[in-house]
Amino acid sequence: MSKPILLAAALALLATPALSRERDERRGYANPSAVIAAEISFAKLAQEKGQWTAFRATATPDAIMFEPKMVLAQQWLKGKADPARAVSWQPHQVWASCDGSLSVTRGAWQGEKGVSGYFTTVWQRQKDGKYKWVADQGEALPMPLDPPEMIVAKVADCPPGYRGKVAKKPKTPPVPFDPAHRTGASDDGTLSWDVAVAPTGARRFVVTLMSGGKQTTVQDLQVEPEAK
Repeated sequence: MSKPILLAAALALLATPALSRERDERRGYANPSAVIAAEISFAKLAQEKGQWTAFRATATPDAIMFEPKMVLAQQWLKGKADPARAVSWQPHQVWASCDGSLSVTRGAWQGEKGVSGYFTTVWQRQKDGKYKWVADQGEALPMPLDPPEMIVAKVADCPPGYRGKVAKKPKTPPVPFDPAHRTGASDDGTLSWDVAVAPTGARRFVVTLMSGGKQTTVQDLQVEPEAK
């Protein structure tokens, strides 16, 4: 992932009116600033404590990642030694559900020997109001991504009559792990993600956001299988 994270610049971005106006302490509305802060803290932890240590500390128990096929992150990361040098990364944009229960970040990463690429991370708000990631993917690109002038935040349209509360969903048994498919959605249904993995290892990662009265695709990534 490209340039090193500058804390002062990050804080300045978080203080911009476009993001700060989304703040709401009731936890029933979107707060892109909190998600960006979680992503930046995640990246900072990787530099300070180690790459896989940071991944373990910030993932939910059922989080998924791709190595290169879909795996349960905590199982794959268990006991895995940190590399001598962690990759670095920076968020470029964030999509958030109206109620703030789910958000997706996208940005750039930089590794050793000039290798760089993009990442997409799905963040889920926990009962304590903090965010942990439930899905993470990244791929190398032939050219580094240019950093934006400011982080772009997009919040989903709220459901009609929304007043900051969503009816509690009945408890359901955990969904068995399926390495070919995983999907998720915010509590209010205004942001969703879906990833399908073919037997070859190719995958498609789609994110949709409620905008203009309909679910709109904001990201549709198709990743080819690694060459053998």
